[in-house]
Amino acid sequence: MKITWYGHSAFRVETEKARILIDPFFTGNPTFKEEWRAGAMEGLTHIALTHGHGDHIGDTVSLASQTGATVIANADLCDWLGRQGVENLDMGNTGGTVHHDGFAMTWVQAFHSSAKMDDNGVVHSLGMPNGLVFHFEGEKSVYHMGDTDIFGDMALIEELHAPSIGIVPIGDRFTMGGAVAALACKRFFNFDTIIPCHFGTFPLIDQSADTFEAAMDNAKAVNVCKPGDSLTV
Repeated sequence: MKITWYGHSAFRVETEKARILIDPFFTGNPTFKEEWRAGAMEGLTHIALTHGHGDHIGDTVSLASQTGATVIANADLCDWLGRQGVENLDMGNTGGTVHHDGFAMTWVQAFHSSAKMDDNGVVHSLGMPNGLVFHFEGEKSVYHMGDTDIFGDMALIEELHAPSIGIVPIGDRFTMGGAVAALACKRFFNFDTIIPCHFGTFPLIDQSADTFEAAMDNAKAVNVCKPGDSLTV
């Protein structure tokens, strides 16, 4: 499995059967380089969204139109995306699981919000925010936490799914900060690999993973990437 980080919460996960973009925030993302776009789109089969904020929906509509990729998102967000012209949609909601060629994906809780304002100033509620757990055939499982604070039922996510790879927001202000994110990882999970995200994108959030790394005691499981970096796990 190859995992590439494009900055913020945007990732590409490549397996033998699937090429998945998660929260593809490219346009307007100051850490995304346009020359990465072709590689991000290459062979794209799916786009998975954690919630409906613009820095997570990102380029979903245009990417889906150009590639024909299936977009996996909660039901309310799928309804909105359908009105934007997205044709291939697979909807679900918290606790549900969908199955695709080579993987299954389950929506789990996240503590955040999810809405979008249109050009007329009308705010559209886009369902509950979620984390996403991917179980891949013959590969390690991946838990993208989305945007969230720590919460006690992370223990149930570990019990139900035992994810091997954790993609963890650490930037503070809009998600948990580094010290709290480290507590979540250490108290609730047994990750083999931890990839921090949602930092260094905008001035309002933490600019580095230093706090997280220190709170994790610089554990070998922590992989602090630069935007554009890939890991093979």
